Amino acid sequence: MSELTRDEAQSRARLIEVDRYTIDLDLAGDDELFGSTTTIDFTAHRAGDTFVELRPGRLHRVLLDGERLDPATFAAGRLPLAGLTPGVHRLRVEADMRYSRTGEGMHRFTDPADGATYLYTMCCMSDAPNVFACFDQPDLKAVFEVSVTAPADWTVLGNGIAERDSAPVVGDREAGHERSDAVRWRLAPTPPISTYLMAVVAGPYHSVRAEHAGLPLGLHVRKSLAPHLEADAAELLDITRRCLDRYQEIFAEPYPFDSYDQAFVPEFNSGAMENPGLVTFRDEFVFRSAVTETERQTRAMVIAHEMAHMWFGDLVTLRWWDDIWLNESFAEYMGFQILTEATDYTGTWTDFAIARKDWGYEADERPSTHPVAPEPGAVPDTAAARLNFDGISYAKGASALRQLVAWLGEKDFLAGINTHFARHRFGNATLADFIDSLADASGRDVAGWAEQWLRTTGVDILVPEITSPAPARPGAGEVGWRLEVRHTGSRPHRIAVTPYDRVGADRPGSAAAGPLSAAAGSGPAAADRLVARDRIYLDVPADGDPQPMGFPGARPDLLLLNDGDLSYTKIRFDQASWETVRGALAALPDPLSRAVVWNAARDMVREGELEPAGYLELARAHLPFETELTITQAVLVFTRRQIADRYLPPAERPAALGALTALCRDLLRRTEDGSAPGLRLTAVRTFIDSSTDTDVLRDWLTDGAAPGGPELDAELRWRLLARLSALGAATPDDIDAELRRDASATGQEGAARCRAALPDPRAKAAAWAAVYETDELSNYLLTATVEGFWQPEQRELLDEYVPRYFPAAVAVAGRRGPAIAATLGREGFPLHTADPELLRLGEECLRERDVLPALRRALEDRLDDLGRVLRVRGC
Repeated sequence: MSELTRDEAQSRARLIEVDRYTIDLDLAGDDELFGSTTTIDFTAHRAGDTFVELRPGRLHRVLLDGERLDPATFAAGRLPLAGLTPGVHRLRVEADMRYSRTGEGMHRFTDPADGATYLYTMCCMSDAPNVFACFDQPDLKAVFEVSVTAPADWTVLGNGIAERDSAPVVGDREAGHERSDAVRWRLAPTPPISTYLMAVVAGPYHSVRAEHAGLPLGLHVRKSLAPHLEADAAELLDITRRCLDRYQEIFAEPYPFDSYDQAFVPEFNSGAMENPGLVTFRDEFVFRSAVTETERQTRAMVIAHEMAHMWFGDLVTLRWWDDIWLNESFAEYMGFQILTEATDYTGTWTDFAIARKDWGYEADERPSTHPVAPEPGAVPDTAAARLNFDGISYAKGASALRQLVAWLGEKDFLAGINTHFARHRFGNATLADFIDSLADASGRDVAGWAEQWLRTTGVDILVPEITSPAPARPGAGEVGWRLEVRHTGSRPHRIAVTPYDRVGADRPGSAAAGPLSAAAGSGPAAADRLVARDRIYLDVPADGDPQPMGFPGARPDLLLLNDGDLSYTKIRFDQASWETVRGALAALPDPLSRAVVWNAARDMVREGELEPAGYLELARAHLPFETELTITQAVLVFTRRQIADRYLPPAERPAALGALTALCRDLLRRTEDGSAPGLRLTAVRTFIDSSTDTDVLRDWLTDGAAPGGPELDAELRWRLLARLSALGAATPDDIDAELRRDASATGQEGAARCRAALPDPRAKAAAWAAVYETDELSNYLLTATVEGFWQPEQRELLDEYVPRYFPAAVAVAGRRGPAIAATLGREGFPLHTADPELLRLGEECLRERDVLPALRRALEDRLDDLGRVLRVRGC
């Protein structure tokens, strides 16, 4: 299929203006194709040629202004419209379209729990032509009027309020008879929106409906998950109402659509999608097993993020995909900020710092990095644009906006946003448009700020240099220590700097210090406190020599740059401060401060400045005293997946896993009183993933509970069985028995993961064939299979597959498209094989093969990760 280029989109936007799409979808037919009839009313500003996009299974008829066009002119996903005359035109396209099993276009899913079928669309960013004929570019916005024919027992949802038609449904074009098994739904016409935002959800969904300030609300999930939605509905609706109220307090433009439905759909590739009036989420957000408060907070953040898109992206839409940040960076920033302001989740920025921001840092240090706002022309087509939905457009962009608010002030920032909404309501905008709105509201040089922050790549580094004593400047009073901030990079930073004094049992002031917390236990960290002095706010210039600053009093034990995480920058420590970190990290009073320190330690490992074993020691010493769950979770994940599995040589991995299981036992002892169920669940999960004691794991599975709890729900049982499978302590019969116990879609994925993990040549051959030799697996079942396939414990068994990986992945990506390609390049990459030969094979593949862009980008990133692992091991 041809990718739409930026030049083509600009030419088409100059030629035509689209007024309305009238779309009729017939979803009551077979399970391979669905009917799609599209009528497009548009105006040509002058005489010229253009094209409409569609990807049909069968193209039946095309009419332009009542005259038939030759379907034989259709090629490569495009239908030419030649010789347009100035004026109003009507195009009608009648086709049958293919259902998808990869989460793109119209995805079809049959629930193994009850055999019910569910459909939903994913049109972003260039998949709308898989559903209907269209001029598929974001700046040709139009009114959408959609009708859907569906089985009589189905619910249909869309961008506008859906109403079931009482008139009988007439049969196919040839028969003309009534169909008693089907009904037609009509969706209210939308305001002007982009093609990538058109949405339909259909199936026997279970719904919970409510209303807020006259706005209809709905939550929807497949029937087999109905009890779990009912358990969470009050919480989900409360979050929705609170966020809606807060957005409408700060935005002058009211919520711009007629309803707000949230559908939790199966096998969804993204976290969620901001379709106007009908947000779709992956249905893992309807929790069927125990979760932590951090995971509930993450779900709430995604709700707030997608709601922000109703303004950032849906009301005002980017003109071309080089301004993805105008959608995603803003929704990311607003999601975290609004959740903090409007709900009981007040620790969202700690979660952002420790669990989200590193996504941006890692992406920004790879060869594939790009500016938050690329220069015009840097995103030449939709294939290139798809690659920029990454940690830079989300996490780095949100960090940049947080820094902008720190520099500009929240009042002027919000005033500029409201100006932007008013100027471009239901239209399209660019970076220049947004800068103009902010500059008009604030009177500041926002264009200069944007050039330094949004048009550049890479991560700056700030390093403190502390000397003591230092001479006092005239009139400055006594100076006890002096600070210089060394800056490597190109951006200005407004940061907070906090000096801390360590107070403990053997230090002055210990009587007032007390233990870290009553539940922290004993040990060095428990006996210390870090007491903050007054916070210092610094403006670090983009260039030039650092200006020394003198301060009274004794030199602090710890000086923390970027305290509060206001800016997007790496930080380092002076030697004395690092020694304090090693001895008293858990004693930092603010969780966000601790997150900044943990991020610095993580980056020091990645840069070869801290041995991986040193990070593990830091975790072993301080996590038993950590009180913020999101930090504990993030540190354990990094330690397990990166330190143990990648950065440490294979010979040191068993000792690292032993240290991790010992740490988890410490956390389990700390939570024996039931005071921290989320922490206990986190420790149980990491213990399962890290343990090599198959007798213990088997006992847990047999008993149905971890000692002292929790009881093993479906998620924990599959996690246990996956680990036992990888260790060679489970059989195919065990997997089949567990699948009979849990015959859900999640159970099917768990079984696929376990089967692929078995250290048996036949199991590996079967898993490989399922992924690479047939195209039958859905996106989720393929993901589960590749996740289970590569196991660090099975290096010799897997050696034969490593050289086969690259050509096989290229072939499958070419057949199955971008979503599958990205999965094969990320989860499917054999990163456990950290050796130079794998790096050579990957580089050779990228040089010599025609690789789908989505796979190429994923492979480039994984090969960069591999190179970093090899460098760290070399250090």
